Amino acid sequence: MAVRNGVPAGEIMGVTWLKAQASVGAGECIEVAGLPEGGVAVRNSRDPEGPALVFTKAELRAFLEGAKGSEFDRLAV
Repeated sequence: MAVRNGVPAGEIMGVTWLKAQASVGAGECIEVAGLPEGGVAVRNSRDPEGPALVFTKAELRAFLEGAKGSEFDRLAV
């Protein structure tokens, strides 16, 4: 199955969804999964059957660098 943006996350088979330790138990989880074809899927753990967004590893890397650099902190206030 080719995974594309907006595919129901529950239809993505054979992956392991991961979440940050900081979110465990708080119910505020964004989960990620590496895809067999090399991309990364992202879903909201409150809606595990809902849509997944799919990014390339380069796109995820750019986002993580921005997050590490506090570029998005104002969105969490």
